[in-house]
Amino acid sequence: MNAPNYRYTRRFLQGRSREALSAHEKAILEGLIEGVENFTAPHTILRRGDILDRSTFLIEGTVARVIHEGGKRHILALHVPGDFIDLHAFALKRLDHDIVSIGAVQIGYAAHEKINELLTTEPNLARMFWYSTLLDAAMHREWIMKLEHLSADGRLAHLIAEMWERLAFVGLAGENGFSLPLTQQELADACGTTAIHMNRVVRKLRETGVADISRGQVMILDKAALKRIGAFDPAYLYGQGPLKLT
Repeated sequence: MNAPNYRYTRRFLQGRSREALSAHEKAILEGLIEGVENFTAPHTILRRGDILDRSTFLIEGTVARVIHEGGKRHILALHVPGDFIDLHAFALKRLDHDIVSIGAVQIGYAAHEKINELLTTEPNLARMFWYSTLLDAAMHREWIMKLEHLSADGRLAHLIAEMWERLAFVGLAGENGFSLPLTQQELADACGTTAIHMNRVVRKLRETGVADISRGQVMILDKAALKRIGAFDPAYLYGQGPLKLT
């Protein structure tokens, strides 16, 4: 018998705790996703203050959480395939930031009415939804700390290391690199610096043999140096290791 093909949700919690979901729960999750849309260019999917009755699931591509403040764009988080981008909107009903696609993406939606039904009928699946929002919170805390304590070199190294780890979870990163369709301006917006300074940082990481970022591709040249410069400890991602969900 062929294994079920979870076309939209096969990457949900992949590499973390997907094994905690039964086949029945995976099928329910797959059936939850509807209204699938594709965007081929950068697009504001949701705007700050929008009233929401559904949450957005990222099937393919990269999506950012963005706030515009003081004439500047700030990228607060990046999402990879398999992420519920705004599951917290189930409780909050509106966002305090924009959701913006980075390049081509495919997204689907889960109606809040249906999620509400799962709270009583599928408690373990509801727990996994809660767990996914807690992962978002853990990553937010790490980003805040790294932005506070690291130089621009360290911030970019940490961002690269984190995205490499997260994309590896969902089978989208190789042993030595991965695709990351961010411009240098977008990297700067995520690392709290300017595009001019980010250009210098990208060049420095390449010239010192740490990582090469070019045309949407990241090649890891020295894994140990990358993690050291970025002070990267993947425990906060709750994958394999002592903090893995049990």
